[in-house]
Amino acid sequence: MRDRSVPEPPELFSWEFATDPYPAYAWLREHAPVHRTKLPSGVEAWLVTRYADARQALADQRLSKNPVHHAEPGKTGIPGERSAGLMTHLLNIDPPDHTRLRRLVSKAFTPRRVAEFTPRVQELTDHLIDGFAGRGEADLIHEFAFPLPIYAICEMLGVPREDQDDFRDWAGMMIRHGGGPRGGVARSVKKIRGYLAELIHRKRNDLGDDLISGLIRASDHGDHLTEAEATAMCFVLLFAGFETTINLLGNGAYALMRNPDQLARLKTSLAAGDSGLLETGIEELLRYDGPVEIATWRYATQALTVGGRHIPAGDPVLVVLAAADRDPARFEEPDTLDLARRDNQHLGYGHGIHYCLGAPLARLEGQIGLRSLLTRLPDLQLAVDPSELRWRGGLIMRGLRELPVRF
Repeated sequence: MRDRSVPEPPELFSWEFATDPYPAYAWLREHAPVHRTKLPSGVEAWLVTRYADARQALADQRLSKNPVHHAEPGKTGIPGERSAGLMTHLLNIDPPDHTRLRRLVSKAFTPRRVAEFTPRVQELTDHLIDGFAGRGEADLIHEFAFPLPIYAICEMLGVPREDQDDFRDWAGMMIRHGGGPRGGVARSVKKIRGYLAELIHRKRNDLGDDLISGLIRASDHGDHLTEAEATAMCFVLLFAGFETTINLLGNGAYALMRNPDQLARLKTSLAAGDSGLLETGIEELLRYDGPVEIATWRYATQALTVGGRHIPAGDPVLVVLAAADRDPARFEEPDTLDLARRDNQHLGYGHGIHYCLGAPLARLEGQIGLRSLLTRLPDLQLAVDPSELRWRGGLIMRGLRELPVRF
C-alpha cells in the first residue's frame, strides 16, 4: 500500500513538464532521488537527481557508456547511429578504447586551436546580427543561436563553404525531429555520416589546417584513428557541439531577459570593458538552465548501489544534470540566477573521464554570442509573453523552439 503521507509523484516528460521541469525535479530530489521510471520510448531507466549522487554516478566506471550492456540498445543513444556505423565515438565507449580515442582526438582538438578560432567566431556572430539588427525584431533561435554553432563547427572541421548550408539543413532536421519519432533524426544522421566519410577520404590526400586534417594527422606511438573512427568522431563533435551551443545561447538569453536585475548588471559590466561577470555568468547560465538536461546514457555492468537504491546489472542510468545543478544541498539559493556566483562546480558539461571535450568551444561561442547581442542590442527584450514559448521535446537536451525578441 502506498504511503499516503508522500504526495503523488509528478508527471514526467509531458509538454507541461518540458516547459518547467524544475518543480518535478525538486520533488524527486526530496522523495525519490534515484527513481525508476518508464521513458516515452518505453525503456525503463533510473533517474539520478541529487548532486552528490550525480557526481558519483558520472565518474563510476561500473556505469558503462557502451550500449552493448543494455538488452535493447537500439532504443537508446543517438537515433540512427547504429545503422549508420557511427558507434565508435566517445559517448559510446569505455576505457581502454575511450582513453585511446580521447587522447588521439585531444591532439587535434586543442585549447590552442579553439583560442585561434576566436576571431572567426566573432566574424560569424557579427554577420548574423547584421542580418537582423536593422529590423528591430528577430527570432534569436532560428536567426542566431542555431546558425552560429553550425557554421562555426563546419569551418573548424573544414567543411567547404559551398556545403555548409546542406549541413544547416541536416542539423535543422535533427532539431525539428528531436522530440518526435527517431526515424526523422536517423535520416539526417545517415546523410551527415555519408558526407563526412567522403570528406575525410578526400582530405587524406589534401591535408589542411582544419580539425578533420588534424584528426587524420593525430598519432600516438604509431596509432592513428581509422577512417570509421574519424567519421564517428567528427559526427559526435557536430551532433554534441551544435545543439548544446544553440541551447546555451537561447536558454541564456531567455534567462537574462527573465531576470532584468542580472541583465542590467551584465550590461553595465560589459559597457565598462569588464569581462569578469560574463565569464562567471556563463557558468551560472550553464547551472541555472543549462543546454543538457540529462547526461547521455549509462548502463550498469554489475549490480550496484546509487543513493541507497539497488540498481541491477544491465539497467540504464540517466544522470539528471538539471536536477543536480539545482540541488540546495550543494548550491545556495539554487533557483536564483546569480551571475557573480563563485562556488559553482556545476555538472553542465559532465564530470569525470567523459567531461565534454567541446566545452571550451561552447564557452567561447556563448561568451562572444551573448556579449555581442547585449552590446549591439542593449534594449533587447522578449517580444511575446513567456507562456507563449514552446520548448523542444526530447530526453537529453533542453532548448526553446523559438525566441522572438525586439530591440
